[in-house]
Amino acid sequence: MNDFASYLTEFLSVYLPGQKNASKNTICSYRDTFKLLLRYCENNEGISAEKLSMTLLSNELIVRFLTWLESARKCSISTRNQRLAAIHAFFRYAQYEDPAGLLHFQKIIALPMKKAPKPSIPYLTPDAMKFLLNQPARTNAKGRRDATLLSLLYDSGCRVQELIDLSAGNFIKGPPSVLVITGKGNKTRHVPLMKNTAALLSAYLDENALDKTWKNEYFIFVNKQNNQLTKEGISYIINKYVVQARKTYLAMPEKVTPHIFRHSKAMHLLQAGINLIYIRDFLGHSDIQTTEIYAKADTELKRRAIENAYPDLVEQSLPDWNRDTSLMGWLSKLK
Repeated sequence: MNDFASYLTEFLSVYLPGQKNASKNTICSYRDTFKLLLRYCENNEGISAEKLSMTLLSNELIVRFLTWLESARKCSISTRNQRLAAIHAFFRYAQYEDPAGLLHFQKIIALPMKKAPKPSIPYLTPDAMKFLLNQPARTNAKGRRDATLLSLLYDSGCRVQELIDLSAGNFIKGPPSVLVITGKGNKTRHVPLMKNTAALLSAYLDENALDKTWKNEYFIFVNKQNNQLTKEGISYIINKYVVQARKTYLAMPEKVTPHIFRHSKAMHLLQAGINLIYIRDFLGHSDIQTTEIYAKADTELKRRAIENAYPDLVEQSLPDWNRDTSLMGWLSKLK
């Protein structure tokens, strides 16, 4: 009996959206986890999707799947843990649907997350970001779209999926101009835009006839086929200009991801003296501890804080030992 298929269908299509009010992105992430699990079971365990049951999904099999993610697919520990979190959520749901399988399910729920070293937060300096944002040529429609996209990605500090989901009605023209962003957990936040970015976006919407009220639901950024841009599409656009920038700006990193724009905005706000509480709300973090990683990562901010906290107790000038005849004499007598 393929009870796994019925449980998974209910979990993704009824439980997550209906009872947990999970966002579309969360559901897609969980779906991708189980697509990988099905592929692994068929190719590595010899179990086709039609024959996969809850009983066959043992904790030993899940451990082998997680190992496969790291070894064969070269996933990071954080990605491995993200996949395990989705599996945990599924089996927590299943244990209430089928109490008879409680022990079996709890063995999987008990599988621990893997500890990973905390990586440093990658971000661009203000000069590097400014140089990158100036790369798109604004003499043609495609360049103006890219210039608007990159500027909005940085200035709003939004996640890449949040940028993808933006529609024309999410821009409230000012002053002050505001961008309405729907983030994780379907939470909405209002982000102020700087006047230059707002002017770029306003001109772009006007050029593409998206400034009409009846077009409020139209996506702001689309491809040649007028389809919604993808994460891969935005990464491609960014990489194109990174390669272009590196020809003259040698300090530009080889790889700049969409999330680095978000990290950069957060670091620049912090370095400008903006309170962490405001940065938390700006980024849409649910917990201030998430925002605090930027304060911990900014060594320049720490250096300035230390300099401001303590007077110069150490004299920077050095004595001229050649003039200290007593010391020179003592050193000369040493054998």
